[in-house]
Amino acid sequence: MIDIDRIRADTPATSRLAYLHNAGAALMPAPVVAAMKQHIDLESETGGYAAADRESDRLEAVYGSVARLLNAGPDEIALVENATVAWQMAFYSLTFRPGDRILTAEAEYAANYVAFLQVAKRTGATIEIVPSDASGELDVHALERMIDARVKLIAMTWVPTNGGLVNPAASVGKIARARGIPYLLDACQAVGQMEVDVDNIGCDMLSATGRKFLRGPRGTGFLYVRRAMLQQLEPPMIDHFAAPWVSRDEYRLRDDARRFETWENNYAARLGLGVAVDYALDIGIGPIEQRCRLLADRLRSGLASIGGITIRDLGRSPGAIVSFTMEGHEADSIVSSAGSAGITIGASDPPSTRIDAEIRSLPLLVRASPHYYNTEAEIDRLIDHVAGLAMR
Repeated sequence: MIDIDRIRADTPATSRLAYLHNAGAALMPAPVVAAMKQHIDLESETGGYAAADRESDRLEAVYGSVARLLNAGPDEIALVENATVAWQMAFYSLTFRPGDRILTAEAEYAANYVAFLQVAKRTGATIEIVPSDASGELDVHALERMIDARVKLIAMTWVPTNGGLVNPAASVGKIARARGIPYLLDACQAVGQMEVDVDNIGCDMLSATGRKFLRGPRGTGFLYVRRAMLQQLEPPMIDHFAAPWVSRDEYRLRDDARRFETWENNYAARLGLGVAVDYALDIGIGPIEQRCRLLADRLRSGLASIGGITIRDLGRSPGAIVSFTMEGHEADSIVSSAGSAGITIGASDPPSTRIDAEIRSLPLLVRASPHYYNTEAEIDRLIDHVAGLAMR
């Protein structure tokens, strides 16, 4: 049972606004903010090096916390600046040649897809889109039919930035593992709102951020690389932390996932990330997922009952991202109007998921993303606000 009163007390902004923009950047709980401030104060008093030395045990513990969140080993975790860096370090470690095939989904995120385009341009590899099934999820049967010896990567966004979709990550993992194909999963919108078990999913690499549903600070992210995959990957860029300089003409890559890190980083933010992970684990990811879906379903059904509203979500069991349009009202004006009423929501640009947007002829979408610290009353505030706009 989630103690909503305690959690909201840890989230002071909830006393003055209904914050439903967690797919963008969630509100950090007070312990996360405190951990970061304390470390910054320590750095100001002792210097950055001494502060890091003093907090070395807590900094090391962050790897264990992230590993527990993913059901992974600490040696399979790299801590990096953001999810994009995590994803790029994995993707650009792979080798492609002319004729190699990269398979991805219709709702793939723009940052990932432009990287596919760059590598295709450089190497002669091709990008192929796995079609969606009738529900809007990646069609796993179509994926199976597309597999051949030239497929060198399956890369998919688990929970796209728009559409509420939750792609069948574990089903894709079974196919990838059975055929021995590397599988890179973007879990940016999944981590923190749902159970993430890399062993069950079967991915070889997974990237995520701290700032979204995990409620951590901006400028934090992490990469998981399966232990068996690690030795096959040489990072596209290294320094003497990732690969110690062992003799004048030789470096030696680390044996663990920290080969994807660099020596310098933001220790205050790392400590904040660790506290955010521990905070979520203490509540329980299962209860968090249940409440996120409950609130999102309430919002979805409430909005759907309003004339002129079109829900743009896909999938058999949508997650905590609710996307919609409203006849006669631009998305930006709805977001602005809600903000003036003390309700924070966001919008999703078509270019962020261009292929999905083109297939479905999507305009700019309103995107509301509730989290476990939200209340039913806040959900109803947004529904009532939108209903009021519809009457104008």
